[in-house]
Amino acid sequence: MFKLLGGLAHYLKQQDIVTDCVIFRLHNLFTTALLMACSLIITATQFVGRPIQCIVEGRNPHVVNTFCWISSTFSMPDAFKRQVGTEVAGPGIANDFDDVHAHKYYTYYQWVCFVLFFQGIACYLPKYLWDIFENNLMKTLVMGLNIGATPEKVKNARKEILIDYLLEHLKRHKLYAIRYWCCECLCLVNILIQLFLMNKFFDGEFLSYGWRVMTYSSEIQEERVDPMVFIFPRVTKCNFYKYGPSGSIQKHDSLCVLPLNIVNEKTYIFIWFWFMILATLLTLLIIYRICMLVSPRVRTRIFHAKNYGLPLEISETITRKVDIGDWWILFMLGTNMDTLIFREMISELAKRIEVKGSNRR
Repeated sequence: MFKLLGGLAHYLKQQDIVTDCVIFRLHNLFTTALLMACSLIITATQFVGRPIQCIVEGRNPHVVNTFCWISSTFSMPDAFKRQVGTEVAGPGIANDFDDVHAHKYYTYYQWVCFVLFFQGIACYLPKYLWDIFENNLMKTLVMGLNIGATPEKVKNARKEILIDYLLEHLKRHKLYAIRYWCCECLCLVNILIQLFLMNKFFDGEFLSYGWRVMTYSSEIQEERVDPMVFIFPRVTKCNFYKYGPSGSIQKHDSLCVLPLNIVNEKTYIFIWFWFMILATLLTLLIIYRICMLVSPRVRTRIFHAKNYGLPLEISETITRKVDIGDWWILFMLGTNMDTLIFREMISELAKRIEVKGSNRR
C-alpha cells in the first residue's frame, strides 16, 4: 500500500516559496492526491478482490463474470423496502417477472476508477495554469530573504535590489494578481461542475447522498432504505442469454457480488463531505476577495494583521500609494520573507514611495 501511494507524497510537501493561499492548495494538492489515491486503491484488486463475481449454474463463470462486468448489472428499486430473507434474497434482489422497466441499471461501476482519475486531473488544472502564469516571479523576488540568518551585507544588497525593482515596476503587477484570483474562481467552478457531473453519473442520487446517510438512522425502521446500499449495491442481478441446443434463446438469471462497492460507498461519502466543505470554503474565499478588492480599508487591515508589528501608518501608506497588483505582490512577499527583513524593507519602501510622490508634485 505504501509503495502504491508513495508517488503521491510530493503533492503534500511543504512549499519553500508560497504563491497561493491554503484553500487554493487544499483544492489543487490535497484533493488531487485524495482522488488519485482513491483511484489507485479501487484498481488494486489485491486489496478489494475481484470487481465482480456472479453465481450461475452450468455456465463458465469467467464468461458470465466478464459479460456482466461489461454489460452492467441491475436491481429492482421496489425490492429495497422488502424484508430480506423472507420476501427478497437481498436488498433490491427480487424476481422481475420480465418487466424490464422495473430495472435500475448500474452503469457507473466499471468507470469509477477512470472518473476519479480525471477528477484529480481537473482539480490540479488551476495550479498547473497558475504555475505557468506565475513563472517563479515570487521566488525571484524573495532572493533567499526568507532565511533570517543572512549576512548583513548580503541582506542589505538584496533588499536594495528588491526595493529598486518594486519602485521601477509600480502599477505593473495587476495582471499577475488578476490571473491568480481567476485561478481561485476556477477552483470553485471546477468543484461545482464536478458535483453536477457526479450527480449525473449516479443518476441524480449524489447531491443528496451525504444528507441521506446522515438522516438514515432517524427514519422509521420499516420505511428506511440504506442510501449506501441503494446507490452502491453489494449484490445485483444480471441476465445472460445464449442459444440452446434447438436454437432457442435461453435466459440465465444470475446474482452478482460487487466487492468494489464496499470501497465505493465509503469513498464517495468522504468525497461528498469533502466537496461540500471545499465548495463552502471556496465560496467564502471568493466573497473575501471581493471585499478585499472593493475596499482599500479592508486591504489595510489585512496587510496590518498579516504583518503583525508593522505600524498601521505604513500599511495605510502602502495601500493608498500602490494599486491592487502591487499590493498583492507585497502581501505575498510578507508571507514568504523573514518577518524582520520584510518590516525593514517595507518601511524603507513606504518612505521612498512618499518621497517619489512628493517629487512628482
